[in-house]
Amino acid sequence: FLDNVCTDVVDIDFGKIRAFSGNYTFWYESSQLALRQAANANKKAEEKKKELQEFIQRFSANVAKSKQTTSRKKMIEKLKIEEIEPSTRRYPGIIFQPERATGDRVLNVENLSYIQDGEVLFKDISFTIERGNKVVFLAKENRAVTAFFKILNKEIEPTTGTFDWGVTISTAYLPNDNSEFFTKNETLYEWLGNYSSDTSENFLRQYLGKMLFTGDDLQKSAKVLSGGEKMRCMIAKMMLAHPNTVIMDHPTNHLDMESIQAFNNNMKVFPGQVLMAGHDHEFIESVCTRVIDLTPRGAIDKYMDFEEYLTDEKIKAQRQEKYK
Repeated sequence: FLDNVCTDVVDIDFGKIRAFSGNYTFWYESSQLALRQAANANKKAEEKKKELQEFIQRFSANVAKSKQTTSRKKMIEKLKIEEIEPSTRRYPGIIFQPERATGDRVLNVENLSYIQDGEVLFKDISFTIERGNKVVFLAKENRAVTAFFKILNKEIEPTTGTFDWGVTISTAYLPNDNSEFFTKNETLYEWLGNYSSDTSENFLRQYLGKMLFTGDDLQKSAKVLSGGEKMRCMIAKMMLAHPNTVIMDHPTNHLDMESIQAFNNNMKVFPGQVLMAGHDHEFIESVCTRVIDLTPRGAIDKYMDFEEYLTDEKIKAQRQEKYK
């Protein structure tokens, strides 16, 4: 979205304001490149300084080497080691680590249908999820995918059809609406402790710290959290389950750019399976390699990039036929 709309980026960081001509991706890649170049230059300067210091230390008492020693001292004085200021941006530590390897069977769905208030949201959906699949689910309406994910999470029953998870599969579900998880007047310590096998203060403090909750935040009531804070709590809850399969209904809702970036980076290297829906084109495009469209006339199932799926003329015609 930002890439398609924005032509310039104003970056407020390091206590300074910098303007970049270009879209969001250009700014991000340019800023990361500048940081890497500064770090590499400092590393080379530090290594050179160490080499010169070792020479000086070794030959400082050698009269024959006095000129060379003096020369190297001057070289050290000329070396520039720039101080790299810490960024004011904060990235949560989003790292999913499955406790159990995935077997050959992940998920089998057969003729699944769901009717809500007399309306067919999807019908006769059949497919198999294989090990390593990262799939984006589409539908004409968001509530169709939400209902589908709730069925997979055994929160509601399908109208018809069956599904079967493999015996090695452990799942974690990130719902589109998480309000039911934040109704009690409990602190973040207490909230996260409900989902952790380790309820020690030290462990919970460290875990919440990874998700950018520190200081007075830890005593904050879960009921008064912002949308972004609730999402970070829900992601922490998922990570504590150590799943090998994640089901995510619009996972970037309410998150800031730093949290989205951290989430996106981890999902790209996540060794398990991803079943997701969302509006973040970049997130989907960089994570998913399969698209399943849930329609009232069966599924459209394609192993292809998200962008390719949306722009393919044959698929456009197929979708029009399925949704009419």
